[in-house]
Parts: sequence; C-alpha cells; structure tokens
Amino acid sequence: MDCNNEYFTSYEDLEIHRLMLDDSSRTETYRMAIDNNKEYFRNRVVMDVGCGTGILSLFCAQAGAKKVYAVEASNIAIIAKEIIKENGFENVVEVIQGKVEDIELPNNIKVDAIVSEWMGFYLLHEGMLNSVLAARDKFLKNGGEMFPESATMYVAPCSVPSLYHKWKEFHGVSMGAFAKYLRMEKHNKPEIMQVQSEDLLGDKVSFGWINLKEDNVTDLQTFKIEHVVGVNRNGKYQGLCIWFDCTFPQLSEEFEQIVLSTSPQSPSTHWKQTVILLPEEQDVEDGEPIAFQLDMFRDNLNERRYNIQVSLLDPNEVEHPVPCSCDMTKCILTKAFIMQQVEQPVQKITHEENSNNILEYDDIDD
Repeated sequence: MDCNNEYFTSYEDLEIHRLMLDDSSRTETYRMAIDNNKEYFRNRVVMDVGCGTGILSLFCAQAGAKKVYAVEASNIAIIAKEIIKENGFENVVEVIQGKVEDIELPNNIKVDAIVSEWMGFYLLHEGMLNSVLAARDKFLKNGGEMFPESATMYVAPCSVPSLYHKWKEFHGVSMGAFAKYLRMEKHNKPEIMQVQSEDLLGDKVSFGWINLKEDNVTDLQTFKIEHVVGVNRNGKYQGLCIWFDCTFPQLSEEFEQIVLSTSPQSPSTHWKQTVILLPEEQDVEDGEPIAFQLDMFRDNLNERRYNIQVSLLDPNEVEHPVPCSCDMTKCILTKAFIMQQVEQPVQKITHEENSNNILEYDDIDD
C-alpha cells in the first residue's frame, strides 16, 4: 500500500475520530471561531476540507451558511452523510467523497471560506496542509477567509520527569540503568506526550509561522532555528518541547480573536506536545544558557512526514538574541544597557532662548 492510500484509509478508524471529537479544546475552539463570525458565514458558500464526521460543516450550517461542500477522501464520508441528515442539514451540506485535488464544484463555483482541521502532531505531521492550500488555490474567492488563517510553531527546553524520574525509586528498587537505556532508545524518535507547564526550563521561541492565505507548498519544505535561551530554574535538561498555536480570523469587533493553542500552559489537547529527547540529561542552573539548533524538513520518501534534527551547541560560539535571558556576562551587560536607555529621561530642545542667549532644555519622562 502506498503512503497516500495508507494515509486516507487510516481515517476510516472510528477511534481516531472519537479522539478528535472528544478533544473539547479543539472542537469548542472551532465552534467558537465559526459562531463568533456568524455575520460573515450567513448566506455564504463554504468548503470543509477533510470533513471527517462533518461536525465543522454542521457548525458552518448552524452559523447560517447557505451551502457547505464537505470534502472527505476516506469512507468516513458515508457516516458524515448520515450525521448531516440526522441534524436536518442535508439541503445545506453536501458531502463529496474524493480528494480535494481531484474534485470539481458545480459551475466552477468559488467559495467564500475554507474551514479545515488539518493539523497533526507538531503541526505538520500528516502533511494535510498541502491539500488545504491546493483547495485554497483552486476554490477560494479573492479576499475569501481561511479558518484557521495562520499557525505558529514554538520550541522550549524542558524536563520530562514523567518518563525518567520514577525509575529512581520504583517499588523500593532503583532502576537508574533502565532509565538510562530507555532514554537512549527514545532519543531517536519524537515522543508525543503531555508536558507540564512547570517542566519548561526556559522561554519559548517561534521557529515557524505559516500564513494560510498566502504561503505556498514550497514555503513548507524546511524550518530552522539556531537559538540560545536562559534557564529559568535549576533542573534537568532532558529535551526540547515543540507545540503550535492556530489563529482564526477576527471578523467581528464584538469578539476577541480566537486562538487554538497546544501549549503546555493551555488546556490539554489530543495533539499534546512533541518532545525531542536528549540521549543524556544535563543538570542546569537558573540563568545558565542553553544553545541548540532545530531543523525540520519534509521527508524525501513520504511528503506527508517531516524529519526533525536537533544539534546541541556551545553557547559561547553562537549568537545570542537581544535581549537574552541567560546570565552570561555579555548578556547581563546588554540587558543593563537596554534598561538604562529605557529609564533615561529624554532631553528636548525647546528652541527658545533666555535672556543670556543660552538654549534651555526640558526633561521629559517617557
């Protein structure tokens, strides 16, 4: 079975759909993003790419869309049709079974909005975004909206005590050797797990931003960052934690912009976080610099997958951000200089001469 066919048939597993539907953060965020923009959806034509069970299509119909094309390549489309009928929207929502790249709409109609839940682990695993962008180029009107409209990937150093710390004292036995070899085995493959917010060891940094209204497939080939971050507490540096946020259009001044976040500081989702585990843990202290390079690039054999590589760098040999959160001398001095400039009052020449023909200055506190 080739990679594409295997990908589509995997979505005939109802357990996958149950997992996504039960993810209340995911499902409720989409509902709010659509419901908060009812004025936009009213009497509009919408396409739902990869509709699955059809729940997003139903949200659009409930918001007042006059027509929704629910596109689904797998046989879950059969169940979606039943669910659409069960909710009384069979005259609004039309389920089209097929790949979005292959289908045609009646009279070459263009849609006002494309809705899709295309995200995979670490955002790009599964590679469904290619299909969403193809649908955009083929079916979206000029000025149409994408739900979501952008996505950002973040990375931060972390500890993973849930994987390793329990082996120090396990039912009265020390299993340190097992933990060591477990770590060595797991560092070759990303770990999908829930990271606790208190286990982040430093500030997040963005390493990739995608504009769904403008970016093309060629913009998704590689993402790379070289970064230094200061540790925010004493702990064990055991990996790099990756997550993503998706932002939806804000088309009504009545509501705040909706963001679906998979951060460790946000409510948990079925995406959890992706952790790149280090082969050996490192004891780190508050303020100590951690330097790394992260490369994410599309796999040559399976375009729906990405490879992730992490290189640990010497903080003395790479450029630090300005300002930097670490406690290296040069970064402390830079932060002190920046703070001094911020706090220093600005002198303004009044261009008025006094009786002695000396220019006067007014101190202005910013």
